[in-house]
Amino acid sequence: MKQKAKLAQEQAAQEGAYRGKSSHHRRISKNGKKVIAVAAVVAAVCLVFLFVEKRSYHSYKVLNTSEQEDVVSTQYVEMDGDILRYSLDGVSVVDGSMNTVWNETYTMQNPIADVNGSKAVIADSEGTSLYICDKKGITGTVTTSYSIVKVRVAPNGMVAAILDNDENTWINFYNPDGSLVAENLTKIDDPGYPLDVAVSDNGVMMVTFQYVDGNKTTSYVAFYNYGDVGQNEADRIVSGYTYENVVIPQVECISANQYIALRDDGFSTYQGSQIPKESKTINVKQEIVSTFFSDDRIGLVFKNNNKDDLYTMEVYNMSGQLKFRKNFNVPYTTIKMSGDNIIMYNSSQICVMNSRGVQKYMGSVDGTIRDFFKIGWNKYLMVLDTGVSTIKFS
Repeated sequence: MKQKAKLAQEQAAQEGAYRGKSSHHRRISKNGKKVIAVAAVVAAVCLVFLFVEKRSYHSYKVLNTSEQEDVVSTQYVEMDGDILRYSLDGVSVVDGSMNTVWNETYTMQNPIADVNGSKAVIADSEGTSLYICDKKGITGTVTTSYSIVKVRVAPNGMVAAILDNDENTWINFYNPDGSLVAENLTKIDDPGYPLDVAVSDNGVMMVTFQYVDGNKTTSYVAFYNYGDVGQNEADRIVSGYTYENVVIPQVECISANQYIALRDDGFSTYQGSQIPKESKTINVKQEIVSTFFSDDRIGLVFKNNNKDDLYTMEVYNMSGQLKFRKNFNVPYTTIKMSGDNIIMYNSSQICVMNSRGVQKYMGSVDGTIRDFFKIGWNKYLMVLDTGVSTIKFS
């Protein structure tokens, strides 16, 4: 009996071990199937990405057209998926089908605008009227004491304006409702004439000044902080950088802690949410004929002596790393980043590249092109002399 019991125990143990191994193999089999399924999904996503990345288009389809638009006196700017439309007598926001979301009337002689995400500012250049708005309507208005030279808006609706009265200049800072935060008097000899201004949504304003020191042209980039950090600093300037024999016509706030200065010999980047510091400077020897930028790209264009390629493009990331260099032969009059695309056009031709320099479309259009920009995935607004059309490439 004892021997039979022992044999029964050994048999039970063997069956248990078998069941354990079987269960283990089933788990391995199930896990293996999951791994294969995940790998298949990843492979499919990669194939779709490569297809979209490399795909080029040879024609376009008109989705809708508005021929009643006054394209001579009206300007159009992409605004977070919609379109800001402004002219001498008013401003409005319209959707991709040109349906009006809201509109406001005014009278301006020479309207200019700046858009940052869903916020915008429209001002009368050399006048005194300034309107701040978002995608729902006007949030504030300002009547300035001096002539407006330039205006810029932050992602939260804060606005900076350069003002001039022929003797001195001011750089004023406004809340989204139009109330004055600060005004800064600047003189031509100290710190110089303000060429451009940019503003972030954390109370930091970046200004590029230019002045002549003897026979040298000098640029000065200053960062003003209107929060707690800058309250004990002279004129609220928390950091500044001087560049001899350099002209800096344009500065940009990329994010709350990222800024760029586009120079005539390259560009400089700055980092810091409260006290921005210079992080990288790229100098080039060739003459820069055009610049463009996005949230993560800076592009420089140079003339090329090669008759088959008119220009050379260099595109960097915000760390100053060269992402690609590309020769191209597009006789453009305008180049810019729109969405995640590099867009070039002249009066009759359009060229679209992705941010890695892959050409997506090159072709001619019927009519005279006044403006062109991206408003959605494979969706663009084309402003012609005959009207405004929404198109997609095919």
